[in-house]
Amino acid sequence: MVSLKLQKRLAADVLKCGQRKVWLDPNEINEISLANSRRNIARLAKDGLIIKKPTVVHSRARVALRNEAKRKGRHTGTGKRRGTANARLPEKVLWMRRIRVLRRLLKKMRDAKKIDKHIYHSLYMLAKGNHFKNKRVLIEQIHGMKTEKAKEKALAEQADARKGRARARLARKADREAKKVAAAEAEA
Repeated sequence: MVSLKLQKRLAADVLKCGQRKVWLDPNEINEISLANSRRNIARLAKDGLIIKKPTVVHSRARVALRNEAKRKGRHTGTGKRRGTANARLPEKVLWMRRIRVLRRLLKKMRDAKKIDKHIYHSLYMLAKGNHFKNKRVLIEQIHGMKTEKAKEKALAEQADARKGRARARLARKADREAKKVAAAEAEA
């Protein structure tokens, strides 16, 4: 049995693969053993006496199948969990998601002039203080604050109107009194 160690090493170099991927034709050992240069090895490779073996298949079909099942919620029970709930989905990540949603909404409403800067700031600070569980709760609070503000504005307008009417009444009364006084003086 001839040692084909050199030929295998050279073939691996020529074929650009590892030595384990080189196949030397067992029927042509004598001819292969005579090839002692890269050029000769390349010629033998061209003739098909030396072949680069195909890569071994490492199928991920089963992994894909399992991942698909996991997406549906299979294989994720208590027995399959190794980390704490916080390690699997950190509270910080949940907080960041929530606060970004709330701040984005506040900014959008302020830019659209739906809320003024004072309401914006008070709600921003409440959001920072973990006051709102989600977007829906924040929107409810905004609506509540807006209706409250509208009510206050309406009441203020009514009060102003009432004061205006009272002033006009007093002015008319004062005019009447003045006229009476003037008439009394004219008679006397």
